[in-house]
Amino acid sequence: MALTIRTTLACAAALAATVTTGAAAAQAQAADTTAFTRVATVTDSLATHIAAQADAQHKAADAAKQKAAAEAKAKQEREAKAAKAKAQAAAAAKQRAARASRSAGVRKSLTGWMKPVNSSISTPYHATSSLWASGYHTGADFIASTGTPVHAVGPATVVEAGWGGSYGNNVILRMSDGMYVLYGHLSSIGVSVGQTVSAGQQLGLSGATGNVTGPHLHFEVRTTQSYGSDVDPVAYLRKHGVTV
Repeated sequence: MALTIRTTLACAAALAATVTTGAAAAQAQAADTTAFTRVATVTDSLATHIAAQADAQHKAADAAKQKAAAEAKAKQEREAKAAKAKAQAAAAAKQRAARASRSAGVRKSLTGWMKPVNSSISTPYHATSSLWASGYHTGADFIASTGTPVHAVGPATVVEAGWGGSYGNNVILRMSDGMYVLYGHLSSIGVSVGQTVSAGQQLGLSGATGNVTGPHLHFEVRTTQSYGSDVDPVAYLRKHGVTV
């Protein structure tokens, strides 16, 4: 009887130990599972954060590239615009220098009188042709491309400045000696009626207005302001000490 009781107690103790061990194992397994779940959650959160950060960095890099490209394009456009403006300014300066050079080339004689332009004559006075109403050339044509400055040959007063029919844009001066000088076919006029001018003063720019076949300066000397009173312009200039 005593042996049976001891055996029963031993079995009960063993069963209790087994139950305790099982419970402990279950608790340990549950703890491991919880820890794993927490680690997995943290890992997923970290991965999401890193991915978001990488995406933001890529976007920032793309934006920086776009900004740099836009700035580079703007810089190129500014440089191109500046280069164009510089080239235009240089071309304008070259044209001014050329005109100044042509103007400087017209030298006054010892009397103070001078040629209307610093060039030679292409069509002389009294050349005959059906091109002219009178049948002959009433003046002398000086070689002059469009835009060449033309000058007063001596001291005078402007008596006409404007459109002159077949003469195109023309200026007529009453010279200090009482003669009249006409400048024909001008591209532009820089003086006005009643204005007094001195030898060498610019009257306008040569051109090809009126009845012409090309740009030149028509230089005509008259005894009156009216057409038909012309005299030899070369002889007139030589009278005033000007070599033509």
